[in-house]
Amino acid sequence: MTNKRKYGERTLEVHAGEERADPVTGARATPIYYTSSYAFESAEKAKKLYALEEEGHIYTRISNPTTEVLEKRVAAIENGVGALAQSTGMSAILLAILNITNAGDEIVASNNLYGGTYTLFKNTMVNWGIKVNFVDTHDLDAYREAINDKTKAIYCESVGNPQLDIPDFEAIAEIAHENGIPLIVDNTSAITMVRPIDYGADIVVHSATKFLSGTGTSMGGIIVDGGNFDWTNGKFPQFTEPDESYHGLIYSEAFGNKAYIMKARAHLMKDLGTVMSPMNAFMILQSTESLSLRVNQHCENALEIAKFLKNHEAVSWVNYPGLEDNENHEMAEKYLNGNYGCIVGFGIKGGIEEGKKFIESVELLSHVANIADAKTLVIHPATTTHSNMSSEEQLESGITPDFIRMSVGIENVEDLIADIDQALKKAVN
Repeated sequence: MTNKRKYGERTLEVHAGEERADPVTGARATPIYYTSSYAFESAEKAKKLYALEEEGHIYTRISNPTTEVLEKRVAAIENGVGALAQSTGMSAILLAILNITNAGDEIVASNNLYGGTYTLFKNTMVNWGIKVNFVDTHDLDAYREAINDKTKAIYCESVGNPQLDIPDFEAIAEIAHENGIPLIVDNTSAITMVRPIDYGADIVVHSATKFLSGTGTSMGGIIVDGGNFDWTNGKFPQFTEPDESYHGLIYSEAFGNKAYIMKARAHLMKDLGTVMSPMNAFMILQSTESLSLRVNQHCENALEIAKFLKNHEAVSWVNYPGLEDNENHEMAEKYLNGNYGCIVGFGIKGGIEEGKKFIESVELLSHVANIADAKTLVIHPATTTHSNMSSEEQLESGITPDFIRMSVGIENVEDLIADIDQALKKAVN
């Protein structure tokens, strides 16, 4: 794609990152380069590639032509300067943090996080000497108070999973930058609805398994570098001091505003091997071509279902940012561009047993621990996705015994409502 015109959202989703046709074969679709390694043009070319003096492919553990198209496309969608594809969303989160921390460092994170992220932060990173201080998503003073001279980042989710908190990106970014640290945002649940980088975020991560894939088939993660943070401010020596593994290369000098994403690729992904499969990159690329069209339908269906549940006799409460009386509606109106996400949370009257019966009674919906699939999915978080938390931690994260999480798909909404209605009536007599 040329830089003569600033392309619109759907055009980027279809074209960004690729040539008009494959320069070797003329194939219009991005080919699957299913190879581990690449032949070098000359000894001098190989030397420059290994020294990071020239761009090119050495080994698929570092880069791959198919995966490169996906990286460039998601970077364009999120308005970043570069991206790095990962094997899963969890590896994207892990590398995003490890890229800027060492043992003894800390980060500040909102307390309402996806269960896997919470476990990584609370139980795993502590074993590596990295401490995470959790604060309430909406308590700006708590963010300020939790930051100290060891803090290297603030981390939050654009739409908290599953409590659906929506942070004030601009205010949190300002707090982060006042303290010389970046804001990292997991934008898995709100891609195309908001670009956190436009509101001050510095790094964005995604589980590409969700909306980007959209079909529940392909695992993947993405890290996007906004290219705006000053890594030379004295707090991040890993970007300003020589990297002995590359003969003293200094990332900030060699790569400028792409220093963060280049270090993540050339250092961490090379050493840890958290690379995305070219086949998964190809599959996800197919889905990006319909990304915003699908997301819009997800959100339209979710709003209709939230309204239906709000008036259902078997439902005690509904949590969805699109409802005008929802505590996150104001932030949703500010940031989410008229969409409110695909996740609807609700409390079934009775509690755990009624919740189990509801899930076992659905016919069209699927009992699956995933979100943002084209198909509508339901799960009981307290006994599944967040079951590794204590009762107190669950309640702090909004996980109550009666809570059902629904990821609304793109089916005909009247069919979904009919199935939900009959399952609720069976569950609550």
